[in-house]
Amino acid sequence: MAPTTDPRMFESQATRLDAIEGRYDGWLLAIAAAIAAFGVVMVASSSIAVSENFGQGPFYFLVRHVVFLAVGIGLCIVAMRTDLKLVEKYPQALLGLCALLLVLVFVPGLGHTVNGARRWINLGVSNFQIVEAVKILYLVWLASYLVRFRDEVNAGWGAMLKPIGVAIVLVALLLAQPDFGSATMLLAVTAGMLVLGGGHLKRMMLPVLMLLPALVAVAVIEPYRLRRITSFWNPWEDQLGAGYQLSNALMAIGRGELTGVGLGGSIQKLSYLPEAHTDFIFSVIGEELGFVGLLAVIALFAALVGRALWIGYRCVEMRRHFAGYIAFGVALMIGLQSLVSMGVNLGLLPTKGLTLPLISSGGSSVMMTCVAVGLLLRVSYELDRAQRQVARLRGEGARAAGESAPPPPTTQAPPSAVAAARGTSRLRPRIEPTFGGFGRNA
Repeated sequence: MAPTTDPRMFESQATRLDAIEGRYDGWLLAIAAAIAAFGVVMVASSSIAVSENFGQGPFYFLVRHVVFLAVGIGLCIVAMRTDLKLVEKYPQALLGLCALLLVLVFVPGLGHTVNGARRWINLGVSNFQIVEAVKILYLVWLASYLVRFRDEVNAGWGAMLKPIGVAIVLVALLLAQPDFGSATMLLAVTAGMLVLGGGHLKRMMLPVLMLLPALVAVAVIEPYRLRRITSFWNPWEDQLGAGYQLSNALMAIGRGELTGVGLGGSIQKLSYLPEAHTDFIFSVIGEELGFVGLLAVIALFAALVGRALWIGYRCVEMRRHFAGYIAFGVALMIGLQSLVSMGVNLGLLPTKGLTLPLISSGGSSVMMTCVAVGLLLRVSYELDRAQRQVARLRGEGARAAGESAPPPPTTQAPPSAVAAARGTSRLRPRIEPTFGGFGRNA
């Protein structure tokens, strides 16, 4: 019997596929919500003394944090409902916006200086730290670049060096502010995404080794950065000077022991530990909730980053590379920032001035982290929708062939139909594995 070629059948099939909706990843949403809720509790506990020192009410920073979190949730919803194809269309505009935003901080009357650093712009109601938005825009551009030049990045030098060159330009603008912590984070995220995007690992070692002396020189050329490094080695040598922050942070964690002194019972937050509600909130958690509380926070971030990496891996398996690389980038950004923030509080890394995502009090960081979580949720939605579309195609293919039983896992849907659900790729179709007689849909 000749196959049916009625175009109305294909139009009806496409309509049914477009009508399929996906689902947001419940685990990802639950983990992010748990971290944010825990952050509200800890900001309330750690910021009371700071608020009173500023002559405000005891809950001044808590109210600000909740307001920024509410705005961030709104931005998260917008990101969740934005089709990734729309974001992927304008990579050069995203890159240009990154450079423009980093230049805006130097515009007189618009840029705002705090402690000698020009990292903020004045929005009237609040100051906004530009680099938080730049990190999101940059990782989206880098994900788009890796999709467009995936094979070239692995095969040659030119395509691999271009994103490194772009990162160096952005890093130069960050160092002019200066913001050494965010600059190193940007380079680390770039290297991580190049590796996950198929870059040749051995070939990448050469530019990394060439950049290391420059980073070391930048780190030690400024006296205050050098003091941070030397005080990190032995904070007790100058406990009332360069080692003041770290020594008080370590005392807070040590005082918490196994189960902590109880929520709200921290002494170090009472004007002894600087930035207790922002950079050093992890130490307050250790003092009030002890080693158990610190492990819980680490487990939450590990679960969030692990879930994001798993979603990205599944997207790449489905050949939805742009979505997968975005998931990888967000996982690297949140994972590295939380790792550095915890390492600073534990005395494992020099002070960098990075907040703990979704937990530390703040405006720009909280809102942009919510946007990053929204992008992750959108990736999970489109992944689930693609899986449902492929399942529908395979089921219809089985019925068209007159099969009474479901097709085996290795049965392939028509190539054009699968490509419509999965997106374009230069890779060959893979064969699905079987586990105990059951196949897994890609």
